[in-house]
Amino acid sequence: MKKSVLWATAGCFLLCSVTVTKGQEQGKEPLTPRVNIQSDTAAKSDIIDKQWVGVGINRPYAIQRDYSLPFQGKPSYRFELKGEDNTLEGYARGTTKGRAELSYCYATSDDFKGLPASDYEHAGKMKTVYHHGKGISPQGASMSYTFSVFIPSSLPKDVSAIFAQWHGMPSRRLVSTPEGEVKMLSADEFLSMYDRMIFKKNIAYDKIAKKDRNGEVTYKTGKPNGWLIEQGGYPPLAFGFSNGYFYIKANSDKKWLTDKTDRCNANPAKTPVMKPVTSRYKASTIVYKEPFAEFPKDQWITFDIDIDWTVYGKEANTVVKPGRINIGMIYTDKGKEITRQLADNAEILIGRNDEDGYYFKFGIYRVGNSTVPVIYNLAGYKETPR
Repeated sequence: MKKSVLWATAGCFLLCSVTVTKGQEQGKEPLTPRVNIQSDTAAKSDIIDKQWVGVGINRPYAIQRDYSLPFQGKPSYRFELKGEDNTLEGYARGTTKGRAELSYCYATSDDFKGLPASDYEHAGKMKTVYHHGKGISPQGASMSYTFSVFIPSSLPKDVSAIFAQWHGMPSRRLVSTPEGEVKMLSADEFLSMYDRMIFKKNIAYDKIAKKDRNGEVTYKTGKPNGWLIEQGGYPPLAFGFSNGYFYIKANSDKKWLTDKTDRCNANPAKTPVMKPVTSRYKASTIVYKEPFAEFPKDQWITFDIDIDWTVYGKEANTVVKPGRINIGMIYTDKGKEITRQLADNAEILIGRNDEDGYYFKFGIYRVGNSTVPVIYNLAGYKETPR
């Protein structure tokens, strides 16, 4: 809508007509486009502020550009999940989880220019479309990241949600045969499997064709056939709230093909800081934690993170070089800037034994079957190689 605004400049006054959106006028603007980054490219209309795409539930309140709570002169992003907004199956049987996030990694049609037309279709089947895009930190890279969060004092203390995470980029071409041989298939070999099987998470099932009354061929899921495919696992780094704590957790998996039955995962309430919980191939470390009540509220908190991602040995299932992590936390207390060192260039296992690296998402990833309503704001993300 058009509005007249009086501007003062160089000692005189100008009456200007400017465009003010409804969202700006009301303080918040819904951001409803969503992209399945693994299977689809992002259209121009899907891209938010030239760097994000939305993932998860797309109700108007779930992700909004928030003009009423700016960060460094720009609108922040407001995220909200209500009690009924868990739409995903949880890690444990019978549990649920909910998601409303912005992903820094995605691909566009431009990323497939010059490639055979079939490459995009095949990438969709292999769920590697986003591997062709922006926002990827390679395995073993040295990176710096920063972002800021505004946690309102109204957020319930029993919230269970991740507000920022770095995720792995698994390849479904990495498989285990019915005989237990782990190998990386060619694209053609995987696509042949895709035509014959149905994949649910990491398990392959026989694909059974049947005809309906109209003669149309449909497919149903048969029995598990012994094949397993790589699906990924816990995020290599996550910032969140759980069990009455704010926590930062680092995960590592040196097994080339992830063992989904291995649930090695540190509990923020029970695990001491920098004392990793380990299994044969995995390590899960609480890098930092503090009681939820002590986490600063109703103000912007900035995190500065330096990471040397762990280097892994692919099919050897080894750690070639451990990683390191450094985390600073900056906020204001009674008008004074406070800087806290949450991790001091500590050696750590952090990452996954994938061919590709990691990408950043922030927002709400509500876990542990929680339905506690969640609202907070995030802003100011940047990443740079070191």
